Amino acid sequence: MKSAVENVNPTRVKLTVEVPYEELKPRVDEAYKTIAQQIQIPGFRKGKVPAKLIDQRVGRGHVIETAVNEGLNEYYQKAMVENELTPLSRPEVDITELPSLEKEGEGQLVFTLEVDVRPKVELPDYKGIEVSVEAKEVADEDIEKALDDLRGRFGTLKEVEAPAAADSFVTIDLTASVEGEEVDSAQGLSYQIGSGNMLEGMDEAVTGLSAGEDATFETTLAGGEHAGKSATVKVVVNAVKQRELPEANDDFAQLASEFDTIAELRENLAKDAAEGKVVEQGVEARELVLDKLVELVEVPVPASVIDEQIEQHFNAPNSEEGHDTEEHRAEVRENTERAFKNEIILDAVADAEEVGVEQSELIDYIVQTAGQYGMEPNQFAQMLDGAGQVPMLMGEVRRRKALAKVLEFATVTDSNGAAVDLTSFVKPAGEEEAAEVETEEAK
Repeated sequence: MKSAVENVNPTRVKLTVEVPYEELKPRVDEAYKTIAQQIQIPGFRKGKVPAKLIDQRVGRGHVIETAVNEGLNEYYQKAMVENELTPLSRPEVDITELPSLEKEGEGQLVFTLEVDVRPKVELPDYKGIEVSVEAKEVADEDIEKALDDLRGRFGTLKEVEAPAAADSFVTIDLTASVEGEEVDSAQGLSYQIGSGNMLEGMDEAVTGLSAGEDATFETTLAGGEHAGKSATVKVVVNAVKQRELPEANDDFAQLASEFDTIAELRENLAKDAAEGKVVEQGVEARELVLDKLVELVEVPVPASVIDEQIEQHFNAPNSEEGHDTEEHRAEVRENTERAFKNEIILDAVADAEEVGVEQSELIDYIVQTAGQYGMEPNQFAQMLDGAGQVPMLMGEVRRRKALAKVLEFATVTDSNGAAVDLTSFVKPAGEEEAAEVETEEAK
């Protein structure tokens, strides 16, 4: 088999594939066997009809057509591999020549196809990219907030005879009506003002209410069969509670942690806060480094592929009604094109750095992603496997590692001009220890 490539544009190619009859013949023989099983001719057992008789009854053209249809995808895949091309869309195939229908062994199969392919990009020197992030320092307020959050986990709720205020806990009954008709109700719900995990407008409605009082507000329902509809909601406050926090002393430190004194606990919270600041700087630096990469690398974007993804987005079964606007389409197109560029660039970096994915890394990512969807990791992994999406997830992990590699090579400073050490962000503790072991063994 021979193939030739013609570039239609940077993201689309035209392939001309020539398959000699000798290579097509096994498919032709298989086609005769298949057709012999499908037809019945008096005097011949099923599957034993001679090829010449099949030619007479159904035509050799049908046999050749069957053989070509069966083998076309294999020849296409082989041509793509030989020319180191990765398809992004379904090929448009045109068969231009078939083997002779009169003489066995003469002629060949020739077909052309056009298909969108992943563009090949040239990477710049990405080692030493310079970015600046916001300076982050641990303040006393950070430590106090962390301590208060910890105390809150051990706090107790006490009912009070006072109006509900910010951070108060309220026990409420709700009744929702649409166009004057009650559509939903709930009793005895617990809600913390300011948490934002209930209906929009709830905080304003209950703030200032005491036990036994009620209020009515307008909102948009977020779930159920009436999701997205405007509703009138009546909320009745049954109780107002305040959280009482335990005193921050040595006894609390021993209760809430492995430390014996509150001073040791505060010191550890300060350390955690510092590590949190590094993570914040790392996330910011990672995004800036990727932005720089996208600026430095020219990535051709296949319009037809992007158009298809946009249509899938707006035609999804759970898409919101009325969100298909010109402005939203422009936003989705921009995000889709950026995601495509990110993928192409980071895949190229992963190839250059010979980045691989360990099974443990894939499992960690599945566990993390499952949590975001509120699913059990095993259930999520089975769903991915059944949908054939594990390779896609491996690609995502590989790209994350590639970006971490670029960040490792980057020069990061803060807004005060001080160097920022992101070693702990780029390489988690386990990887640092493994790297140290490898270094010692190399010595």
